[in-house]
Amino acid sequence: MSQLFTPLTLRSLTIPNRVWMAPMCMYSAPDEGPRTGAPTDFHLTHLTSRAAGGAGLVMAEATGVRPDGRISPWDLGLWNDQQQAAFARVTAAVRAHGAVPAIQLAHAGRKAATDRPWLGGRGLSEAEGGWVPVAPSAWAFEGLPVPHELTLAEIDQLVADFAASAERALAAGFQVVEVHGAHGYLLNSFLSPAGNRRTDSYGGDLTGRMRFPLRVVEAVREVWPEDLPVFFRVSATDWTEENPEDTRAGWTPDETVLLAKELQARGVDLMDVSTGGMVHDARIPAAPGFQTPFATRVREETGLPAAAVGLITDPRQAEEIVSSGAADAAMLGRELLRDPYWAHRAAAELDARSNWPVQYGYAVGRG
Repeated sequence: MSQLFTPLTLRSLTIPNRVWMAPMCMYSAPDEGPRTGAPTDFHLTHLTSRAAGGAGLVMAEATGVRPDGRISPWDLGLWNDQQQAAFARVTAAVRAHGAVPAIQLAHAGRKAATDRPWLGGRGLSEAEGGWVPVAPSAWAFEGLPVPHELTLAEIDQLVADFAASAERALAAGFQVVEVHGAHGYLLNSFLSPAGNRRTDSYGGDLTGRMRFPLRVVEAVREVWPEDLPVFFRVSATDWTEENPEDTRAGWTPDETVLLAKELQARGVDLMDVSTGGMVHDARIPAAPGFQTPFATRVREETGLPAAAVGLITDPRQAEEIVSSGAADAAMLGRELLRDPYWAHRAAAELDARSNWPVQYGYAVGRG
């Protein structure tokens, strides 16, 4: 029996299988006018296609909790009524196909205000529609402008912004909210000594560096229903410790385990385990399933459920990850861009049942 196609229950929410769509930015939202940051028909089709394709959970891309929290001017946002209403169309369509709609709430921090990646991803000036990025310290990511160092009052406001976006996400029909703490963005840059040079209570030792992300999680959990889960995405390592030639300080797998315990104590239900993104030239040994062992450590050392992500492309590979207990779910990114119906194909290969749309099932069943 395939374990990949068994349900997973977190709190009172049952996710129908363990094939989940990872959040992936599309850089395709309006960048001006009243619908700035709102999902369009493209996003509706993009996300709903993966629900129709059999994914058990479909997560919307990193969504800015305020305008300066977007990676680019063309990213999604969730800070106003127009955006909330547009997202409600998406969640209704995803749920109509039997999948769970999820959203990743984010602030891009010092990696914000950039151009689309296929145009080079350079920092944009204010005249070009960009803005001054913010960060724990006035320390630029390679090739991008020096950010504004956040004041204590501005940190307090950001905590409130995450909570307000979570409330809007619930009103829009999302059943899972994920706090983005990975890939060199704002929360990750507080966690890592490769981004945080503060000397106040939000910097220094691990307790200080964790303070802001944990406050965000507490605020989100407070406004999110008790019966619905909260996820946290982490970069489990900056890939400095693993390279003996790299003497730079960075976030480590041991710290990820300690963070997981603190998140669990604050009501987080699953850690979505990725890596990298903080140190621009870190040597990353990318290979199929290369990040899965970090999810396994979290799961085994804390008991917190964990999802694996990163070069998961083959159905039997995903099945092994789940059936072996390496992770509780397999999150697919680019593979689902290449094949929106990967989950249905995987179910056929693993002799499992998938929930084809009846319109498709009729045609598939007749060859």
